[in-house]
Amino acid sequence: MAKEVKSVEYGLEKIFEGAQDFLPLLGTDYVEFYVGNAKQAAHYYKTAFGFQSLAYSGLETGVKDKVSYVLQQGKIRLVLTTPLTSSSPLNDHLRKHGDGVKVIALWVEDARSAWEETTKRGAKSFMEPTVEKDSFGEVVRSGIYTYGETVHMFVERKKYDGPFLPGFQKWESDYNPEPLGLKFIDHMVGNVGWGEMNQWVKWYEDVMGFVNFLSFDDKQIHTEYSALMSKVMSNGNGRIKFPINEPAKGKKRSQIEEYIDFYEGPGCQHIAVATDDIIKTVAGLKARGVEFLPPPPQAYYDEIPARLGVHRDMMKEDIKELQKLSILVDADEEGYLLQIFTKPVEDRPTLFFEIIQRMGAKGFGAGNFKALFESIEREQEKRGTL
Repeated sequence: MAKEVKSVEYGLEKIFEGAQDFLPLLGTDYVEFYVGNAKQAAHYYKTAFGFQSLAYSGLETGVKDKVSYVLQQGKIRLVLTTPLTSSSPLNDHLRKHGDGVKVIALWVEDARSAWEETTKRGAKSFMEPTVEKDSFGEVVRSGIYTYGETVHMFVERKKYDGPFLPGFQKWESDYNPEPLGLKFIDHMVGNVGWGEMNQWVKWYEDVMGFVNFLSFDDKQIHTEYSALMSKVMSNGNGRIKFPINEPAKGKKRSQIEEYIDFYEGPGCQHIAVATDDIIKTVAGLKARGVEFLPPPPQAYYDEIPARLGVHRDMMKEDIKELQKLSILVDADEEGYLLQIFTKPVEDRPTLFFEIIQRMGAKGFGAGNFKALFESIEREQEKRGTL
């Protein structure tokens, strides 16, 4: 159990002084999903979330065993990949986990060095440094395994100016719904099994040079029925943040246990994407059919001014408008944030998305945990999985 709770109020710069610099990361390059039908999944993310067509790889580009559609919105790139043959090893992943995140790709200056530095510190290799070329230049990629069967790919693209990666062609489409203001990936959350959180915290510290700058124990993250523990890992420049959750004992099955049961192992639980106007973004997402968790009770919105504290006067949003859209509000010493969570976007109750707008706050909505988890539990109760 995490007894000491570090706080972002100490200042990220001070905490990050301890981060190692052997693995400089420039940002998230892309997130690759293994899915059962990439063509239909791409249509969903374009229609519902406002992603735009970017690149394509498949039979038409000489790839015989799989197909990939690449979508982009702001700095977010999603890759949706489906096997084309029954003998493809991708089927093993789909059969076990269902649709979900396989690759969290990180943009680096030197993919060879990234692989060498992490593997010599104990990382299991997924792909040795490989140079990929086409008429647009070359990309170097390498990869390592993290929790479960999830992979971190290191992508070096300083000598490349193509649409995505070698082997992909530009994806032209007459159907491109308007984007909905999604800017970049704020953080990605991993769920691991009982007693595994500290193991993976140490892995990120030792293998990737990350620091644990924020921790929550089961005294903070609990409801009447369930609990969990979480630690937030970040690289030195703060661009990459990976909270890691594990279940804690409660009266009933927690959301983490439900995820592990249906995903059949550790994996990426949710992707938090940032917007500059959450009211406009969420209204647009709802109009396009994206389903969100049910709203908290009236008392939650009545308490928002008190929760904001010294930031009460700087808040620009109308609380009634936030309540109408079920958007949550939290604050820390740096400012406040607005956030909302979708229902699972797959049939299995696994992966979901968070929409977040930061107004100075550096935290993760700790003041919303109880309302959020009670909302999740109401959904679990409907599914009979609580």
